[in-house]
Amino acid sequence: MKLSSQSFADMGAIAGEYAFCVIDPDPAKHVAMSGNRNPHLAWSEAPAATQSFALICHDPDAPSRGDDVNQPGREIPASLPRVEFFHWVLIDIAPAQREIAAGSLSNGIAARGKPGPQVASLPGARQGLNDYTNWFASDPQMKGQYHGYDGPCPPWNDSIAHHYIFTLYALDVPRLQVTGPLNGPAALAAMRGHILAQAALTGLYTLNPRLVR
Repeated sequence: MKLSSQSFADMGAIAGEYAFCVIDPDPAKHVAMSGNRNPHLAWSEAPAATQSFALICHDPDAPSRGDDVNQPGREIPASLPRVEFFHWVLIDIAPAQREIAAGSLSNGIAARGKPGPQVASLPGARQGLNDYTNWFASDPQMKGQYHGYDGPCPPWNDSIAHHYIFTLYALDVPRLQVTGPLNGPAALAAMRGHILAQAALTGLYTLNPRLVR
């Protein structure tokens, strides 16, 4: 199975329009909100027995501790242990589907999150909760249920560019049986034993001006 995108090349930089945040021209502000559009994705050569697809985007480079995150005069060391941050969970995609258009499922930032899990433009598909749900849980202005795609916003003082891995799974069931809230770990657990094939595409993104000069 093959996965491709017109929005970014494998191991290439993700453009700001597909991110949650971009570098603010004012160095005192560090970051500004961005277009938050989902990137284009297309796939081919799926197994004939495919009954549905699932798509997950995760960042494996999220800092495991927040001591230095977005702190002036500090930089998060590359040696810090990292954890996963899920940006997109989309399951029960119809087996005839072969493409997701750029901006078709996310186009802008929705404070308190986009609705879900149903997807009007993809009948039968379900969008899970991404990890901005937890990230904004203590923010009175932003807390809510963040369904579907919300793009990159790594710490602006991280010493590494983050990897955003889009993985498409061909499954042998038409509908995943998910236990508990529909999020990244729950979707991956439900897929065990049902994956016929998978393909991945990785984009890079940073908000550290030192890394983009």
